[in-house]
Amino acid sequence: MTILVTGGAGFIGSNFVLDWLASNDEPVVNLDALTYAGNRENLASLEGDARHVFVHGDICDRDLVDRLLAEHRPRAIVHFAAESHVDRSIHGPGEFMQTNVTGTFTLLEAARGYWSALETGEKAAFRFHHVSTDEVYGSLGPDDAPFTETHAYEPNSPYSASKAASDHLVRAWHHTYGLPVLTTNCSNNYGPYHFPEKLIPLLIVNALAGKPLPVYGDGRQIRDWLYVKDHCSAIREVLARGRLGETYNIGGWNEKPNIDIVKTVCALLDEMRPDAAGPYERLITYVTDRPGHDRRYAIDARKVERELGWRPAETFETGIRKTVRWYLDNQPWVQNVLSGGYRDWVSKQYGNQDACA
Repeated sequence: MTILVTGGAGFIGSNFVLDWLASNDEPVVNLDALTYAGNRENLASLEGDARHVFVHGDICDRDLVDRLLAEHRPRAIVHFAAESHVDRSIHGPGEFMQTNVTGTFTLLEAARGYWSALETGEKAAFRFHHVSTDEVYGSLGPDDAPFTETHAYEPNSPYSASKAASDHLVRAWHHTYGLPVLTTNCSNNYGPYHFPEKLIPLLIVNALAGKPLPVYGDGRQIRDWLYVKDHCSAIREVLARGRLGETYNIGGWNEKPNIDIVKTVCALLDEMRPDAAGPYERLITYVTDRPGHDRRYAIDARKVERELGWRPAETFETGIRKTVRWYLDNQPWVQNVLSGGYRDWVSKQYGNQDACA
């Protein structure tokens, strides 16, 4: 028994692989292209572990995917691999179309060929689990009900459009070909091993360096925040017991304005790593909002609770404290990340300006 994980060296994927192998002995074949946000160092604790087979490769490489399926005969594919940053998608949408749309299509076709040839029992047990985002649903008004699984798709960025396209492909391969698929749409994740282009790790990195903490617009954009290890536990539940062809929204029940997140991180850093120059909030700087910035996301996660009994274990208060502590305790990891692709990205994205939250 084996599972194939795509994008398993990225933020959510590496946390999933680590948690999976910490909780059971079923091997993982981990396929990752190691683009800027894929980091083998996330998986350092698995060096020499025979249960973890790492393969450096692209999900768009059909021959490679076919070979891995034939060689390892997984009972499931868990598909994390994606370009995932909105700002990047605005500056370079082509990579998002290639990975998120063409890559998902390639995986689906490879999975369909592999699944079709399985014996009856193996065929019935096989699953293709597609990990997606709440951003496919668009933006909510301040008084709108949270997104449910039947909410109309209204993507507003090249990133969310590419993920919406991949969701539709997964649905179509189930309804047309019978491929046994599951889809989860998650809210904003945070936690260990998060590449520092995203809000929370970026705040920590900039604050410790004494750099400005740029906040888009008025900072009142609202997101639902989900601790990454809770997300991993939800995926395990859906993979094990989810109904075929269904979508499950995975949320943290933690709607927070971005400016509140910034101030919470500053307060925790004041407590854990005080700065002689004064409170970290002094570094907050408001900057011009990005194009098409969605105002509010909110996830209604009652379906997964009702059907599978899943709820997040962490509150935002417990999860964010664990997250800040992890970054403070893992500065070598942070510095290694900062010395590589992140710096190149900051230069391309903002020129001589600091990165924005």
